[in-house]
Amino acid sequence: MTTSQTSVHPAATTGRAAAARPLRMFLGLDAAVTAGNGLIYLLAAGPVGDLLGLDTGLLRGIGAFLTVYGILVAVLATREVPAAGPTKVVIEANLLWAVASVATAVFGWFGPDTVGTVWILMQAAVVGGFAVLQISGLRKLGS
Repeated sequence: MTTSQTSVHPAATTGRAAAARPLRMFLGLDAAVTAGNGLIYLLAAGPVGDLLGLDTGLLRGIGAFLTVYGILVAVLATREVPAAGPTKVVIEANLLWAVASVATAVFGWFGPDTVGTVWILMQAAVVGGFAVLQISGLRKLGS
């Protein structure tokens, strides 16, 4: 077997890494916003709960989840070419979060006040936007 048959051509690797840049950026932004939001919920659950009309225990639980999730998405974003499988999991989780957030706002689950309801809907839009951008980045990487 010759060397060219067993190794990947450097130009192909560079091209794939370049194609992955938008996806990495979208995953990185998602990670930063998600982990940052989670840390705020963890560290300032009292004042944030008062502002949004939400229970501090609920916010701390969501904050812990978002912080860990954001860290995991950040790890994925550091890959030269993020794997399709984990990226699809992130996209699906984001879509689920967006839909659940809209349902929470519409049905008034957890009792948010008006500011909390608006905040929940804004988060749904941001998370849904990340999913759309990540889908686009993943498609460009696949083509």
